[in-house]
Amino acid sequence: MIWEKWLDDQSALRDQAGLRRTLHARGPADPVVDLAGNDYLGLSRHPAVRERAAEAARTWGAGAGASRLVTGTLGLHVELETALAGFLGQPAALVTSTGYHANLAAVAALGGRDALVVSDAHVHASLVDAVRLSKADVEIVQHHDVAAIDEALAAAGDRRALVLAESVYSVLGDEAPLAALAAVCARHDALLVVDEAHGLGVRGAGLVPELGLAGLPHVLVTATLSKALGSQGGAVLGPQAVVDHLVNRGRPFVFDTGLAPAAAGAALEALRQLRARPELSDVVRRRMADLAAALGVAPAAGAVLSVPMPSPRVALAAQARALAQGVTVGCFRPPSVPDGISRLRITVSAGIPESDWVRAMDVLVAVVKEYG
Repeated sequence: MIWEKWLDDQSALRDQAGLRRTLHARGPADPVVDLAGNDYLGLSRHPAVRERAAEAARTWGAGAGASRLVTGTLGLHVELETALAGFLGQPAALVTSTGYHANLAAVAALGGRDALVVSDAHVHASLVDAVRLSKADVEIVQHHDVAAIDEALAAAGDRRALVLAESVYSVLGDEAPLAALAAVCARHDALLVVDEAHGLGVRGAGLVPELGLAGLPHVLVTATLSKALGSQGGAVLGPQAVVDHLVNRGRPFVFDTGLAPAAAGAALEALRQLRARPELSDVVRRRMADLAAALGVAPAAGAVLSVPMPSPRVALAAQARALAQGVTVGCFRPPSVPDGISRLRITVSAGIPESDWVRAMDVLVAVVKEYG
């Protein structure tokens, strides 16, 4: 009875705040224009990507069969890690089963009770959970406050220190001051951990290589394979010594089954497509600029545009109105938003036909004018 009452109370609180979330299954060919997912380059349904996934499953089986330290490391994983490291300009890479696991493994294994983590207030939930798992002391600084990070690192003295940031933030869509952060970390002998989940693919190989920071010994990159690469999985990229440490001490890696062959094969082919077709990234950036101008908001540095709404309920109503007109958009509501402001979450994708994109823009302009 105690648990039943607690669950009922929690459900009632969600309803009162307009924050109830439910699962909605979709079919393989929904007729709506999808501006809610993370398939930024439209590669998840690319024929070559799907065929490589099927081929990998036929060759290696449905699953890796074990954790990677047992028999779950496949030649396919090694091929993917080599390709990712080469594309992102990093010495080494370690593939994990999800992007969430990549962040958990990296921060937990590199942290510890004797370490300090300095985190931007807007980092993803996976990094927040990673800090908790690491048991390190943590100092949270205001968004993009490089001076506060500098001060925290100066006060850390000889303690090992990690600084956590995203290259492109998932809610506001803004770009981190990575060059300044890397310089501060170098000055204090700290490690900068950059989550490139929303930079990889949309900004070529990501902001770290774009800014000339790839391969620096004090800059570590995490990434997901489930957004621009249209597959599933994650990766940690950086010095070989860090990868070796994670293989031995990264519990979310050590005790997890290796990435499924189909996902690894799909990611490999998607990476090949991205190398061969850099114009896909250009389409995303052009559409982002056009949509932001039409809605009267600042363009995002990545593929996700956040449009503020007056309240969670209004955001849900606007989302429903767009769906009724054949356009699916996401909805940011507390506690998923770091500043507590509900927003429509609109994903710009290069994989949507131009005619559908133009129609979707017309729908969104009308919806935002009515509800924004």
